[in-house]
Amino acid sequence: NTGTELMTLKEGTLASYSPDGQRIVTGSVEKIPKVWDANTGTELMTLAGHGGPLGSAIYSPDGHQIVTASEDKTARIWDVNTGQELFTLTGHDDGVWSAFYSPDGQRIVTGSQDSTAKVWDAKTGKELMTLTGHDHMIFSAAYSADGKRIVTTGGNAVKVWDANTGQELM
Repeated sequence: NTGTELMTLKEGTLASYSPDGQRIVTGSVEKIPKVWDANTGTELMTLAGHGGPLGSAIYSPDGHQIVTASEDKTARIWDVNTGQELFTLTGHDDGVWSAFYSPDGQRIVTGSQDSTAKVWDAKTGKELMTLTGHDHMIFSAAYSADGKRIVTTGGNAVKVWDANTGQELM
């Protein structure tokens, strides 16, 4: 409870913990996400493949995958044990700044500068639906804790969507 700094990782403008708290994934304008040991600060692997700065990097709920979002108009899904890219999610017309898993890990929602959010099958990479209605780029997109809703932010608007139908609720 002292607020004492435990370590400093070499780089990163965004970061998230694995569900078990043993690893940290970071991203930066350098285009390459990195995975670190959360106890020692040792770099474990790099996830090379993006062609632009990263907007987000987050673990799947089971901790077996990482999804990253990038200005290169893609989100990518990675195997955390091998560092291999499993899928590239393509379909946005501009940079992707947000990617988030559903609580059950079956779907991913992405938010883009193209003013859309897209829902993807996390196991196949198939696009399932597009959420339209924002007038400005989408800065963030996330699932509710029960997985029934998606919230997106763009410009000064916050919108809530039905996660199964894509219908705008508010």
